[in-house]
Amino acid sequence: MDRQITNAALRAIRRILRATDQGGRKLAAATGLTPSQILVLQQIERSGETTPSAVASALQFGQATVTNIVDKLEEAGLATRRRSDRDRRQILLKATSEGCAILESAPDLLQERFRDRFEALPAWEQAMILAALERLGQLLDAADIDAAPLIDAGIIDRSLR
Repeated sequence: MDRQITNAALRAIRRILRATDQGGRKLAAATGLTPSQILVLQQIERSGETTPSAVASALQFGQATVTNIVDKLEEAGLATRRRSDRDRRQILLKATSEGCAILESAPDLLQERFRDRFEALPAWEQAMILAALERLGQLLDAADIDAAPLIDAGIIDRSLR
């Protein structure tokens, strides 16, 4: 019986990994971007004009990670950087019209579906799932791995284009 439960748990983990991979591939095929790049571009677009530190804070990404992602978005013509007129030390980010068009055509992110469905669960069930996921991380020796709140298996600031 224990082996059957273990195998069922391994199948569930595998399904999650495959869903993550399929979601990333679908997003890449539609936009040429990674989930983290889409999230950064969405945050920039939502804000109208914003700073890299505001994006990093909103997404709980590291400042260096956001800088690397913005470099790629700017290179692709999806976002721009400019110095603030009020404070020349401050850099402002803005989505380009091409960046906005990419966001319009992008499929739903797996993590958005997860967030919406997870937040609709009762608090006790959210706590139970979180505890199980944290315990799973411990079982896989992954508890101390630094990770942004992002459903994506790849390096967060990698490039697809």
